[in-house]
Amino acid sequence: MAGKIDLSADAHQLFDRMPMLKAFDETKAGVKGLADSGLLQIPKIFVRPPDELAEELTYKKTQIQVPLIDLSEIDDPDMRKKIVEEVRIASETLGFFQVVNHGIPQTVLDGMIDGVRYFNEQNIEEKKKYYTRDSKRMVKFLSNFDLFSSKTANWRDTLSISISDQIDRQELPASCRESTLEYSKHVSILGNTLLELLSEALGLKPDRLNNILECSKGHHISSHYYPPCPDPELTLGSTQHSDPGFLTILLRNEINGLQVLYQDQWVDIEPSRGGLVINIADLFQLVSNGKFVSNKHRVVANKIGPRISVACFFSGPIREVKVYGPMKELISKEYPAKYRDVILSDYMLKFLNAGLDENLGLDYYKL
Repeated sequence: MAGKIDLSADAHQLFDRMPMLKAFDETKAGVKGLADSGLLQIPKIFVRPPDELAEELTYKKTQIQVPLIDLSEIDDPDMRKKIVEEVRIASETLGFFQVVNHGIPQTVLDGMIDGVRYFNEQNIEEKKKYYTRDSKRMVKFLSNFDLFSSKTANWRDTLSISISDQIDRQELPASCRESTLEYSKHVSILGNTLLELLSEALGLKPDRLNNILECSKGHHISSHYYPPCPDPELTLGSTQHSDPGFLTILLRNEINGLQVLYQDQWVDIEPSRGGLVINIADLFQLVSNGKFVSNKHRVVANKIGPRISVACFFSGPIREVKVYGPMKELISKEYPAKYRDVILSDYMLKFLNAGLDENLGLDYYKL
């Protein structure tokens, strides 16, 4: 029978994490490898600090509903005004909303989820071919990009793919190649549509974010696989954080786990078949001069699984020298700039080099 995990602060501070982190990483099997081994309790590197676990007891369940926005009549001028208003309200308050009737066929959504499952559940030797921490690789499989910089490892594995005109389709794993390329094509169109709506919601021309700021130029897909966890109350699938780019579109399977922090309480975002979760990211809060909010969110671990999610990040031309700051149309004597200008590549590098649990988001750029 497995021994009980020591959750005392002293025990958490004393154990030597680095050898355990290296040993875990060198297996190249990820969290799924641990789950498949039949372990009865999670390794210490995944156990959250005692103060975090104690803080969980102070949170209350809230019944706030994340807005659900129907895009089916977006081409009707009157209905579009209504949709833009719904987007504005959600973006100013929660920073999250769900969309339905968004134009991506259910078969494409299901195919993407299935592709992620096939990749993660295939022969381990095939997966290992893609396991790397080289940030320059367009396709990489790993567990926790911040494994060696965060205080606690998260219970998830990730396949990350940077989508650009230069990507060689043969670089993508055969198990999810076609489904990823098909989903990417559709989600790129939806991303452009959403950025037009968000631009209008700010009182700007529809092409302000797409054509002038190039917010939708290139995108990055992170497909997360969360195996069943024997101790879900002691760890997280993803530490609380805000996203670094402009906009995130999230596809999920039927297993819940996503929560957004609102008024100091965690709000569940229940899965909706065919629905996609949209959230404002940090750079959008910056260019909108704080008018739209990028909220903290996290993923809780589950005893059941796998939970599968696919996050598509629109972060602009990250491989180019591009400077972003609050848009001039949104600055006045009454509403002065809240943030300083940032160089996109420097900004993204700062995010990737910090632990997810230690990232300051936009605090570093406040004036």
